[in-house]
Amino acid sequence: MNGKNSFHARITKTVIERLQSGDCVWDTELKGFGARRQKHTASYFLKTRIRGKQRWITIGQHSPYTPDTARKQAMAYKLDPSAIDQKKQEFPTLFKLAEPFKLAHYPNIKPRTRKDYTSLLERQILPTLGKLEIAEITRADVTRFHHKFAQTPRRANMALAVLSIIMSWAEEFGYREQNSNPCKGMKKFTENKRERYLSKEELNRLGKALNEAENTGKISTYAAAAIRLLILTGARRGEILTLKWAYIDYEKQVIRLPDSKTGARVINLNEPTIKVLEIVPRQISNPYVIVGKVHGEPMVNIFKPWDIVRKAANLDDFRIHDIRHSFASIAAESGASLLHIGKLLGHKKSTTTERYTHIANNPIKELNETVGGLIKDTMKNI
Repeated sequence: MNGKNSFHARITKTVIERLQSGDCVWDTELKGFGARRQKHTASYFLKTRIRGKQRWITIGQHSPYTPDTARKQAMAYKLDPSAIDQKKQEFPTLFKLAEPFKLAHYPNIKPRTRKDYTSLLERQILPTLGKLEIAEITRADVTRFHHKFAQTPRRANMALAVLSIIMSWAEEFGYREQNSNPCKGMKKFTENKRERYLSKEELNRLGKALNEAENTGKISTYAAAAIRLLILTGARRGEILTLKWAYIDYEKQVIRLPDSKTGARVINLNEPTIKVLEIVPRQISNPYVIVGKVHGEPMVNIFKPWDIVRKAANLDDFRIHDIRHSFASIAAESGASLLHIGKLLGHKKSTTTERYTHIANNPIKELNETVGGLIKDTMKNI
């Protein structure tokens, strides 16, 4: 039996003992009676309606309760709802279910994504909706929540997406009615994507500033190498900072990343990139190319040396992620197709690459003019 599973069966001692963390079983004998396991503890519950409102009542943990005694208690509550008042009721709020959600969902996502989820939960979702019972969160509640953060549309949309995942999880484990996700189909805010590309003159300034910062000791050799690799490959910051020597295949001139934002991918090495890698000091005791301050670990933060370089190059508005955009824009201006640009950048979806359409079209326009001119010259009097 796999964990994080919801199923129906007659609840017995054997069924309870086989439950894994995240599993939820609904009894086939008594409607609304069920059990779930969180970490190492299995507990019995009853889902019922009291005065027209859906309620969840925790009966108790397996041992001292048994399936039979818990089922009898659930039946007693169904026959006499007033008896529930004699017991502390548990109507799960979003705040209370945040930790069970993390335990169930976090093992399936990447560390960076977990960090983003936690930030959105702690700063936006829980402060706004945490006190509400998860079964009672409505479309209106979600709409108010989303619009509360309209000034930061991208983050508001991200928070809405995470909340939607939580609602779907709540349905899966019986905390909400099936097909009741209040986030489903909600219109997201339009995000004004900021795209900043380096001109040839700016790229030249950046190169000079980078060399000077390294030569004067303002940034380390490893930081300088990291920035050069970002410029020459268009790779993501995390892909370069966690790059290991073992991933580099000089013979095939590629870097084989076992994992990245979009899964395993290959980064092609051009000659300038290979030359940068060849002069990076290699530490035998450290498997990483970009060595950090902690023994055996990679560099964690490149932002401080990057700030030194970009300020020296008078590029205060140029973010480190914009290096990736500039790499793509240069490829587009060189006549590369969107398909090839997407492969260079490791895009999983073609829609991600479409932001460079207006740049990629420039060579096509130039080609169109050239072809038109040749035809005119050939036909003379066209």
